[in-house]
Amino acid sequence: MQAILKKEVGQDAIAAKIAAASIFMSLTVLSGFIRIPVPMSPVPVTMQTFFVLLSGAWLGGPLASASQIGYLALGILGAPVFSSFGSGFLYLAGPTGGYMAGFVLAAFITGRFARCAGRSFAGLLALFIICDGIILFCGALWLKVLTGYDAARIIQVGILPFIPGDLLKAAGAAAAYKAFGPGNKF
Repeated sequence: MQAILKKEVGQDAIAAKIAAASIFMSLTVLSGFIRIPVPMSPVPVTMQTFFVLLSGAWLGGPLASASQIGYLALGILGAPVFSSFGSGFLYLAGPTGGYMAGFVLAAFITGRFARCAGRSFAGLLALFIICDGIILFCGALWLKVLTGYDAARIIQVGILPFIPGDLLKAAGAAAAYKAFGPGNKF
């Protein structure tokens, strides 16, 4: 009987992890459709980084990065999950590809260090800002490869326009995690 119970509990835990990763994958998809064009940049502002950061904090590094890899895989396989209902591998070769690759890394790092940040809003905010910076760096690096712009131009079109919104999203994610994260009752 013990073996059966362990097997069922183990299967429930696996199912719960798959469901949680799927939820954050879906939230990343849906938040990509909240899109604000940036006049001087080929990259729009979306709400995706908010959920990338929360996925890391709530799911932990490996599962959060798996949720983001799942998001990218769906799009590569042809599901219209990227911003503006885009899909396919060539979409990732475009100007937003570096940012989306940064989702995987930022989700992982957020998950690895969320416990270090503790329950402090300031600690969570600092972690989320650093991890958002990782997304911006990956995106800017890809834009450099793609366009050949010099560093000043890359900062102008690939980083600066996103800082105000990303600070707000990081603060919102920190507040949400502090309010509803581990240790709190919904």
